[in-house]
Amino acid sequence: MKLRGLRRAVAAAAVILFLEGGAAGTARGEEKEPELYAQAAVLMDGDSGRILYGKNEKERRPMASTTKIMTCILALENGEPEDVAEFSSLAASQPEVRLGAPAGRKFYLKDLLLSLMLESHNDTAVAVAECVSGSVEVFVHKMNEKAEELGCGDTWFVTPNGLDGVSRDGSGRERPHSTTAADLARIMRYCLYESPAREEFLEITRTGSCSFSDLEKKGSYSCVNHNAFLSMMDGALSGKTGFTGGAGYSYVGALERDGKSLIVALLGCGWPPHKEYKWSDTRELMEYGLDQYEYEDVWQERSFSPVLVENGVPESGDLSEEARAEISIAPGAGEGELKILLKEGEKVSVEYEGVKSLKAPVSEGDEAGRVVYSLNGETVASFPVTARGSVAEITMRWCLEDVLEKYFLRSRT
Repeated sequence: MKLRGLRRAVAAAAVILFLEGGAAGTARGEEKEPELYAQAAVLMDGDSGRILYGKNEKERRPMASTTKIMTCILALENGEPEDVAEFSSLAASQPEVRLGAPAGRKFYLKDLLLSLMLESHNDTAVAVAECVSGSVEVFVHKMNEKAEELGCGDTWFVTPNGLDGVSRDGSGRERPHSTTAADLARIMRYCLYESPAREEFLEITRTGSCSFSDLEKKGSYSCVNHNAFLSMMDGALSGKTGFTGGAGYSYVGALERDGKSLIVALLGCGWPPHKEYKWSDTRELMEYGLDQYEYEDVWQERSFSPVLVENGVPESGDLSEEARAEISIAPGAGEGELKILLKEGEKVSVEYEGVKSLKAPVSEGDEAGRVVYSLNGETVASFPVTARGSVAEITMRWCLEDVLEKYFLRSRT
């Protein structure tokens, strides 16, 4: 009897601990830091581009075949699906992983982009670059231009396929083929949400498998998508793997679920035989984002005092008074709602950064400042504050007309 009673007590205690532990484990706000294998990692809000979690996120590292997301998006933006790409001797000489086509074989660009993104073929990347820009050097220059345009100042491309390399930048400095987890996530965000070719990019990276032939039907080729993340989590959207001996395993992927858009970028995420580390890290970060962050409406209604207008005509027309312009949030800006992904306890600060005065003449819509929403010192949104009407400038002509008008009125009375 004593043993049975002890068992019951232990079982009851276990139930209580399970319930308490379960509640504690799922309650938003009781944060557990992600435990990652990756040497550098980022979790990004795909909607705003804000970094929700970072580990050495600004550390420059080689990125292997995750490079190919930039190769693909530039090819989509600058080429046409039916463009003909011919394998050069340079393309045919690329190391594994390869499509294996000999020099002189021709393909449609649309087929090679599937080879590029599904199988990560290194020879295909060179053929794509030469098709779009005429040479690898010109194409890589475009890759670096696009990186700079996206604000990815810590990214430097040397090859279109992600193989390690070094080249000189515009200042003559030698730079290795590298990026940061933060920049890699930004590039993926551009590919999925900002590029005019975003729909085509998504279609390619979500293709499960495909087969195609060269234009002369001399060979047939099959490709299978190696992005295991697509079937690993509900809402998995896109992604690209990478590996070289110097870079280790890398990955960049995206997920959409519960109204949230999340992007994960991983660099240096293990070396052989730990191929699975990138998948566990991706799941860890995606679940962290889903569990810890919720959208909150942080919009604040604000009213503003009229702004002094230097050398402006007062509304009354009496020059002994000051001219002032009524101001407000620009029509349509924010539309009375601003939803931001926040962890429990995070607070957004709101400040009005306005001018002390405006110079006449003032037209309706002229900017008088901005309302800035910031979190942890980083601006997450800002909206212009503009004049709601116009204020004329006091000029010699205005003064003459004012005098004549007043004289005429007096003379008539």
